[in-house]
Amino acid sequence: MLALIADKLLTPVEVLDRPLLLVSDGKIVEIASAAARTVPSGARTFSFAGGVIAPGYIDLHIHGSGGFDAMDGTREALDAIERLLAHHGVTSYYPTTVTAPLDATLRALERLADAIESSERRNPGAKGQARPLGIHLEGPFISHARRGVHPPENLLPPKIETFERFWQAARGHIRMLTIAPELERAAELIQEASRLGVCVSLGHSDADFAAAERAVASGARHATHTFNAMRPLDHRSPGILGAVLTDSRLTADIIADGVHLDPAIVKLFAHAKGPNNTVLITDATAATGMPDGRYRLGSLEVEVKDGRSMANGKLAGSVLTMDRAVRNLAQFAEWTLPDAVAAATRNPARVAGLTGKGVLAPGADADFIVLNAAGEVQQTFVGGIEC
Repeated sequence: MLALIADKLLTPVEVLDRPLLLVSDGKIVEIASAAARTVPSGARTFSFAGGVIAPGYIDLHIHGSGGFDAMDGTREALDAIERLLAHHGVTSYYPTTVTAPLDATLRALERLADAIESSERRNPGAKGQARPLGIHLEGPFISHARRGVHPPENLLPPKIETFERFWQAARGHIRMLTIAPELERAAELIQEASRLGVCVSLGHSDADFAAAERAVASGARHATHTFNAMRPLDHRSPGILGAVLTDSRLTADIIADGVHLDPAIVKLFAHAKGPNNTVLITDATAATGMPDGRYRLGSLEVEVKDGRSMANGKLAGSVLTMDRAVRNLAQFAEWTLPDAVAAATRNPARVAGLTGKGVLAPGADADFIVLNAAGEVQQTFVGGIEC
């Protein structure tokens, strides 16, 4: 058994003082007051003076880290990505594709499915690192007008037959799909993907307000890196952003790095969506955690300098880490640390339907982190194992 004592614990909706967290067999078995509960005999005890225990972060949109791209799908690549993620407090993630030739996407989905299934069988005594829980398919069903750096020659119309090929290659591990709802037959694909349990997210879109609302009626329930790669908000023609910011049926995510969005826009977004419907993502690339230089994003070459990842003069993902995103959200939106932590834990877990993740409670998975008072990660545990 593992016993942890700290100054505070964030569930994240409740703040507990001087907690005692007990873990056994990869699960949380009890949360009590350290003053009222004796540490069980034989328990391995950690004491974090000034520490704050919080749920492990969940990143639903990440392309790579540590010099490797998620579409490589090799064990070497994912190990490097997962070690760096855990260092920054991420315990679960969705490796995310970028638009590529059809055959390359199919191969990447097969390799990522292998990695997810291998992670499920991982030796419980192995060194802890972030775990892939599903695949986020970003592209190819996106708008030419709002494609960002996605290669235009590889974009495809949204057809159920094409998605079925992706679904089979991924062996059912696709858990999130970004789609432009204004494209012909998008509604049919949204309905089919939703039927399969996929979280359909609106993004890379030039949709007007009506098209976005029709997509919600068809089953879409989230929005991808809000404001980025979307038709700009207009006071007479609100477009997709008008729907994302005002429709309570939609949760939405942002890249809170101070590069993709001005801090004032992060604050506007956070106030519009609120503490329950705001989700943080990184959209991180292989360059994350690495020095300035040239790296890959899928089949693209990106150049990173001064905190910006660029390709062909456009932003191409980020070098953001989730711990920094949490601290930025708290600062930009003037939110409390618990609300900012919820945007990286409880909220993405709810969006993705991840049972036992994103919260600290008896019976939940023992995925948690220890922060200092400034919100910096001091220690990460995945399944109760130190990273």
